Amino acid sequence: MGLLTGALPDFPWDALVPYAERARRHPGGIVDLSVGTPVDPTPAVVREALVAAADAPGYPTTHGTGALREAVVAWFARRRGVPGLDPAAVLPTVGSKELVALLPSLLGLGAGDVVLHPAVAYPTYDVGARLAGATPEPCADPAARLAAGDDVRLVWLNSPGNPDGSVLGVEELAAVVGAARAASARTGRPVVVASDECYAELAWDEPWVRDGVPSVLDPRVTGGDRTGLLAVYSLSKQSNLAGYRAAFVAGDGALVAGLLETRKHAGMIVPAPVQAAMTVALGDDAHVADQRARYAHRRSTLRAAFEAAGYVVDRSAAGLYLWVRPDGPSRDCWETVGHLAGLGVLVAPGAFYGTAASGHVRVALTASDERVAEAAARLRGV
Repeated sequence: MGLLTGALPDFPWDALVPYAERARRHPGGIVDLSVGTPVDPTPAVVREALVAAADAPGYPTTHGTGALREAVVAWFARRRGVPGLDPAAVLPTVGSKELVALLPSLLGLGAGDVVLHPAVAYPTYDVGARLAGATPEPCADPAARLAAGDDVRLVWLNSPGNPDGSVLGVEELAAVVGAARAASARTGRPVVVASDECYAELAWDEPWVRDGVPSVLDPRVTGGDRTGLLAVYSLSKQSNLAGYRAAFVAGDGALVAGLLETRKHAGMIVPAPVQAAMTVALGDDAHVADQRARYAHRRSTLRAAFEAAGYVVDRSAAGLYLWVRPDGPSRDCWETVGHLAGLGVLVAPGAFYGTAASGHVRVALTASDERVAEAAARLRGV
């Protein structure tokens, strides 16, 4: 009981309820741009694979089918510039959030261990450290922090970032990996670098559109050695599979083997029909391109409307959100949330993502074309 009542922060989304109620009172109804939950149909090719595998009377394998792990390996080589990944170093997970929340515990972290995460970040990185009894620490420069102390055991990277859409280049990723390895050599204790890359297929600005968003497993980052490195990916955003809870982790074979053994004991298994659907989804790039085009259209519409209404869009080079603030003097994010709720448009306050984000709001691209057009019209005063 102490863990549940004392160690965890309040669930942030509860604070948004009054603003959602205000937005719903708008004569045209609410346009909910707060939670990034997909609204477009799950691709037919994926649904058909799920149905075809629906007769699944036996237990699925925790490690995932060979076909699924080979599909992940092929996807990394084809889409992420990561050749030669070992299929044994791939592990499907029940969505990516459970892995983010449980990784510090699964790695055996505890009191006295520090978990670094981005200064502007998805709150589950913080929660996962607390669940393990470790210390979460927001950090804008993890390479410098690693060089300055010997207490860090896990570094979370998030590129493209949620909520701000920032992207880490090869040199930035390599600097963190190098610093983590130097800290490991110095202390004799492993430092794991885990990179949450769930928005990697949604790049909007150059050079990321042309060159792709680099992975922590990219050989230009690793120098050919994946020791201590994990990449986390979800099909929720690229394939509209949030309801399937379809994700995976890959990288250091020894780390993945340890995660696998623990998950076998805990019964943390992706259902067999979902594994079959993931295999098909990872092999089909066409539906990903179609979905990206939908988001590109919505992003263009919303960005133009916010800028016309006197807002500034910062960062947002990739991902599923616009990172927005009013032009001019700094304003508390809750004031912006309240103003937009009065227009019937619900967004997420930057305060959910750390004190460094208190001047911004996060605007999700996950609404239908009709509702996005409605939000744009309201912002323009039409």
